[in-house]
Amino acid sequence: MLIDRYKRIINYLRVSITDRCNLECIYCVPYGGRTKLLHKEILRYEEILRIVKTGICLGISKVRITGGEPLTRKGVYEFLSKLTSLDGLSDVSLTTNGVLLKQNIDKIQDAGIKRINISIDTLYKEKFKKITGHDYFHLVWEGINLALKKGFNPVKLNVVALPGINDDELTAFARLTLTNPFHIRFIEYMPIGADIINTNKRLLVPEIKAYLSDIGEMIPVKNGINDGPVMRYKYKGAAGEIGFITPISNHFCSTCNRLRLTASGHLRPCLLSDRQVDLKTPLRSGASDKEISDIFLKAVACKILEHNLTAADSSGIIGQMQAIGG
Repeated sequence: MLIDRYKRIINYLRVSITDRCNLECIYCVPYGGRTKLLHKEILRYEEILRIVKTGICLGISKVRITGGEPLTRKGVYEFLSKLTSLDGLSDVSLTTNGVLLKQNIDKIQDAGIKRINISIDTLYKEKFKKITGHDYFHLVWEGINLALKKGFNPVKLNVVALPGINDDELTAFARLTLTNPFHIRFIEYMPIGADIINTNKRLLVPEIKAYLSDIGEMIPVKNGINDGPVMRYKYKGAAGEIGFITPISNHFCSTCNRLRLTASGHLRPCLLSDRQVDLKTPLRSGASDKEISDIFLKAVACKILEHNLTAADSSGIIGQMQAIGG
């Protein structure tokens, strides 16, 4: 098993398969535009599968595929099918921005994916274009509703809380759960890298909860085995639920159970730290399974007790979210 020096058991691997994306969200795209990895710098699918297999032998049981936007990468559905077929994984899920969801929903389902997270920060077409740089709201919303009809469970909507941008929509998102089985996840904005958001105002979970209190009492929901650090609630009689992820206002570092594999082939022990361990170079130099296992152990040994990032300070984070995978 992968156990760090603070006795945390690491059983969750988030895998970014590409830094490419078909949106340009304001909290992801850096000043000066996006710098893309060269094709040769990105891990091949067979390399990712070998890394995941090694992780499984060390106790990894949960994998989430991220990007960039993972559905933009050629061959992704065959890769997902191979990934979900690996013995030892109890949970394989996908995070997507939803743009390509509608036209590929059957391929995703046929590949064995049962749980999906969709990033959407507004319910208004015009504001969607302002946040993402593209007029794709209708595609995303149609994909979301099709995922529900196809039986994906749960369908989670990730909403980054952006002060002055979508704070007027928080209650509208929460009200969706009254009649729809969505799991809405409100996420505190994390100032990572040189993104183009310039704000000193914080919109943290205590304030978000205050916005939502007028809807009704929020009844706590017990977390499941694969829920991670989310704080779950639902309104009485609601079809869905809401949840809060608090990387800034209430660190959940003490319960962190994850590593991140970046698109460039590095194991990253913490999202909110630039510390990472190179896996790609040894892998392409003929490393044995034992040597790959040792790199996993090295990465786990590098896990810090907790990050010291605040909402107003991103000076310690150089890496861009687009290639880390969130």
